[in-house]
Amino acid sequence: MKIDRRALLAGLSATLAAPRFASAATVTDAAGRAVPIPDKVTRVFPAGPPAAILLYTLAPDLLLGWPRANRPEECEFMLPDICSKPEVGRITGRGNTANLESVLALKPDLILDVGSTSPTFVSLATRVQEQTGIPYALLDGRFDAIVPTYRVLGELTHRSTEAAALIRYAEQTMTTIRKRIDAIPEGRRPRVYYARGPRGLETGLGGSINVETIEFLGARNVAAERKGGLAVVSVEQVLLWNPDVIITIDRDFAAAVRSDSVWASVAAVKGGRVHLSPKLPFGWVDFPPSVNRLAGLWWLAKILYPEQFPEDLRPLTREFYRQFYHVTPSDAQIERVLAGRD
Repeated sequence: MKIDRRALLAGLSATLAAPRFASAATVTDAAGRAVPIPDKVTRVFPAGPPAAILLYTLAPDLLLGWPRANRPEECEFMLPDICSKPEVGRITGRGNTANLESVLALKPDLILDVGSTSPTFVSLATRVQEQTGIPYALLDGRFDAIVPTYRVLGELTHRSTEAAALIRYAEQTMTTIRKRIDAIPEGRRPRVYYARGPRGLETGLGGSINVETIEFLGARNVAAERKGGLAVVSVEQVLLWNPDVIITIDRDFAAAVRSDSVWASVAAVKGGRVHLSPKLPFGWVDFPPSVNRLAGLWWLAKILYPEQFPEDLRPLTREFYRQFYHVTPSDAQIERVLAGRD
């Protein structure tokens, strides 16, 4: 049964008793809310895909289930017993489908949401926490907030030691890459178009969470003149922008654009600089925008600035998957991932 937020909150107030917090200790989440730290955490409900991925990387055993069931090709790159956990729906985001009774029946010790901290999501988190007695943490989903987000999640789940290891990796990776980027003159930074959808006409505007890693790397997002989230643009607009590089997450578009006469005059197409993002088990640039984007940082940097980033992506990929996805892929698996194949 599909329900909306109003139905969720109305049902909660009607069916649940007073809060049942057992711990006096609290942690401050990204919205500035005091979230009780459960004395014991064994079951965590992820409110949406970014939360599920973040939790999996830190404490896979705590994950109750996934907002959507994973496909076999995705499970190949995760712990099989965790990847195959059931679909539990989602509380937040587009298509929120979590069934009230099923969420409560799972008896989570913690509800975790990672993403926007806008008033809508703050209000939902606060009211659910107050009415259920289940701690509901709203953590910042922005790419540059990965470190503090892991730190808070580590405290909430009593996994601070494990969080510290992932924090070190994130800090070292971002610091190393940014140091090289800062030395590149503005004029040598490429103009990039991020293409989504089979026609490549959905893109991320300036400041959109969907293009954060592109902008983090100092590239000039051609759609940045407008601020916001995702937007649909025309082919004519892309032709006017004439990007140097096109990054896409859609295989059909990547295959078709190279021989499409409409796109033929675009500098990125003429120069052979249309790149399909790897996506197993999760997208390297976007979709969903969680810590999985950290896997794609070296990949993007190498595409945008090949002279400054001569590293072999294969050992870098293997190490990321080992630390964050808890598996060590074979050479053949890594080649498949880098090629963007399923």
